[in-house]
Amino acid sequence: MVDFTRLFDLFDYQNLSHPRQDALNYKYNGVWKNYSSQDCVDFRDKVSRALLASGLQPDDKVALISPNRPEWNFMDYGMLQVGIINVPIYPTISEREYEHIFNEAEIKMAFVADQGLCDKILSIKDRCPNLKEVFAFEENVNGCEHWTAFLAREASGSKEDVKAIADKIEANDLATIIYTSGTTGLPKGVMLSHNNIVSQVKAVMDVLPLYKEYRSLSFLPLCHIFERTVTYTYVGVGVGVYYAESMETIADNLKEVKPHFFSSVPRLLEKVYDKIMGKGMDLTGLKKRLFFWAVDLAQSYEEGQKPTLKTKIADKLIYSKWREALGGNVLGIVTGASACQERLARVFSAAGIPIREGYGQTESSPVITVNRFDEGMFKFGTVGVTIPGVEFKIAPTEGHPEGTGEILAKGPNIMLGYYKKPEETAKTIIDGWLHTGDVGTIIDGKFLKITDRIKDLFKTSGGKYVAPQVVEEKMKESRFIEQIMVIGENEKFVAALIVPAFAALQDWAENEEDISDTSPQGLVSHPAVDALIQADIKELNTYFSKIEQIKAFRLLAEEWTEESGCLTPTKKVKRKVVMEQSADLIASIYSV
Repeated sequence: MVDFTRLFDLFDYQNLSHPRQDALNYKYNGVWKNYSSQDCVDFRDKVSRALLASGLQPDDKVALISPNRPEWNFMDYGMLQVGIINVPIYPTISEREYEHIFNEAEIKMAFVADQGLCDKILSIKDRCPNLKEVFAFEENVNGCEHWTAFLAREASGSKEDVKAIADKIEANDLATIIYTSGTTGLPKGVMLSHNNIVSQVKAVMDVLPLYKEYRSLSFLPLCHIFERTVTYTYVGVGVGVYYAESMETIADNLKEVKPHFFSSVPRLLEKVYDKIMGKGMDLTGLKKRLFFWAVDLAQSYEEGQKPTLKTKIADKLIYSKWREALGGNVLGIVTGASACQERLARVFSAAGIPIREGYGQTESSPVITVNRFDEGMFKFGTVGVTIPGVEFKIAPTEGHPEGTGEILAKGPNIMLGYYKKPEETAKTIIDGWLHTGDVGTIIDGKFLKITDRIKDLFKTSGGKYVAPQVVEEKMKESRFIEQIMVIGENEKFVAALIVPAFAALQDWAENEEDISDTSPQGLVSHPAVDALIQADIKELNTYFSKIEQIKAFRLLAEEWTEESGCLTPTKKVKRKVVMEQSADLIASIYSV
């Protein structure tokens, strides 16, 4: 029986077990190009030979900096096959972070997508003594040779040399170093072995209902371990992978590809939900009443609920249109990286678009738990149950009630350690248990519920602990709140900084006669907007104790982004940065 123990075996595994003509797919100049399973094997082998012909040796490091495309996979598998360590890097990080990673990892060669990334890397090249060459996947990039020039070197490479190295690579050998974005400080390199990730691929293949006839749409970055492991799993199962052109084209690509599965982050699902709600608000009369009747019905959906006459009517009139907007074939969406609002999971699942939230970290390759598609194996408001081979436990933690504490995880998926940081590794992995820094509790004896991050927990001046993430996620149920950060450390009450959902506000403002300036700055300055959001906060505050309730807030006119330094590449808020940038606003809250 064909099997795989190392990541680069996966292309062979697919080609021998369930070959397909559309293994990897990408749009070049507006036209989809399909790469077959055999094409993938051939490109992997060419990359391996070209790397050796370029003078690289096992354990050398190569950087990949590009949005998703087949060339990313070809480079990845080609590196892995000859023991060269893949260091994938987010395209959106700062030059300072690039310089840190390139020098710490001693990057010798880099592959970038386009002119912008080429310019960014060339600007630091003189300060990165190990970096010898930079290649670009796009054509006509000034300062970088096209990647086909690199690939042409394979003619000077040796198949025998590739095989000799590949035969010596073992499952527990280092495969990749992934630099975590982190909400503070410079990123740390997480060292993952072949087996760390392969164990995850095999476990996920067992728990997700994926089949070789399926198609997937991929748009989360491959440089993040979540999408990378999911994509390895697609290859293992034989699911065709189609890469979205960009985040802006996802809606069109969904209709073209008609995928059966895809992975997402809650932020994107929130935007889809808001767009659906926006269209509902534009309806009139009976159509509008029917729409919101169906939404209300969906919000009360329970796990495993059987269809009723009401839900069948709602499905025919409303939910079927939502599914059609996602291509019409979606059988499941797995979400991770940050907390998913419970109402989103309920509404989409009720509409026949099952959302299953999972949990993990780069350090765990990444999956620790996931809600499954089997009856009785998922629960809204939780991140599911452990996957095969992985276990977790809750460690009592100061400031948290009994039964709640830091989540510890153990299994074959736990990282080898942090690159060149043995002290950090020793503090993070103790007696084989990964200390995640996340806080959680166990529901119904098996479901994990995340309640907060240890480092985010703060204490008010009255000595009471507050877990901001729980409050933030509830407040985002307001359709007028896009982003929110709860504050109050060492202060007498809890407050919040809020970035409104400006599209929803502008729709609302059209019916308000006294609002003439609907620019972001005009809206956040208007007392009617303040009152509108205050009303939602007042209603949502009822879910919390008096200590946790938001007593004051300030509205911001600019969204928090990666470019402004306020978000990590996985869309987590950098609390320290936001607080520094909004110091005057915060001071105005607590000066009264």
